[in-house]
Amino acid sequence: MEVMMADTDSRILIVDDDVHNVKYLEAVLGTGGYSTRIATHGEEALEITAIFKPDLILLDLIMPGIDGFEVARRLKLDPATKNIPIIMITSLDDRDSKIRALEVGAEEFLTKPVDRAELWVRVRNLLRLREYTNFLANHTQILEGQIKQRTAQLTSSYRETIQTMNRAAAYRDEETGAHVKRISYYCVELAETMGMSADFCERIFYASPMHDVGKIGIPDSILQKPGGFREDEWEIMKSHSALGAKMLDGGESPYLTMGREIAMWHHERWDGTGYPHGLAGEEIPLAARIMQIADVYDALRSQRPYKPAFTQTRALDIILNGDGRVMPGHFDPQVLDAFRISSRRLLEIYDTEFASAGH
Repeated sequence: MEVMMADTDSRILIVDDDVHNVKYLEAVLGTGGYSTRIATHGEEALEITAIFKPDLILLDLIMPGIDGFEVARRLKLDPATKNIPIIMITSLDDRDSKIRALEVGAEEFLTKPVDRAELWVRVRNLLRLREYTNFLANHTQILEGQIKQRTAQLTSSYRETIQTMNRAAAYRDEETGAHVKRISYYCVELAETMGMSADFCERIFYASPMHDVGKIGIPDSILQKPGGFREDEWEIMKSHSALGAKMLDGGESPYLTMGREIAMWHHERWDGTGYPHGLAGEEIPLAARIMQIADVYDALRSQRPYKPAFTQTRALDIILNGDGRVMPGHFDPQVLDAFRISSRRLLEIYDTEFASAGH
């Protein structure tokens, strides 16, 4: 396979008590120029992490002393290390272990023996996620120090950051680029119909395209898979909500604050059957409730690897009357009323942006 050269500043901590596994992982990562450190047990991993400050951790699940689950849990609870991506590496292939790894905060997992190509893909994607997270945090910190003197410039810079992140997401999938443009206009139309303030409408215009930015960290093999997902793949796919919220965490920009709410909770449902937290009713932030119906509408109207594009009439029927998978009870009744009132305008937006995307 073609070796993808690494950023020489990228640091990876390998945590494994098996010498052969360590040598193999060192050899694979060394060909790309990554800087690596080794820990042979959980306590040592925590100590080295504090000093080495890795950009990524490859963490064996079964080790002497504290196991990989506990190491991951402690790292994710510590503000200084919670944003370090973790790939669990284990010989266990059962569903419960994989789900538990995700629950304690691991972003990915690999099964031994580790496939070289799969390792490269996971490492590349998570380091990309880490890079964007660091960029956003550093950029926000610098700009917020000048907020009193440069309010206008700060707002402009936030918007540029958002556009950069959206372009990064669109790079993974051309359809995603057209999708996020339409989403902005859908959300503003619904918010205006509901009588929301001009400030709210402006914020949701810039925040809503960030709803799926966490998909940057989802492997291509899952993100672009035609057909349905296996249960373990679906758990990974659903993790994009938390990944996106993590990328947008830490800033005080109203755009990023709303963007984080939308990224985290736009798959929640009014009746409590959504994910990731099963929130219901007004527990779900309003911006996420608006985003939810806009996202469903655009997904129905658009072609996907697993479905054709539905007509406007079919999409409206599914959302307003239900088809078993999508039900009216999934949506905030007030947002659903606004959707019904705005449906003709949403059609115009879809047709205009669909045409401008070159379809």
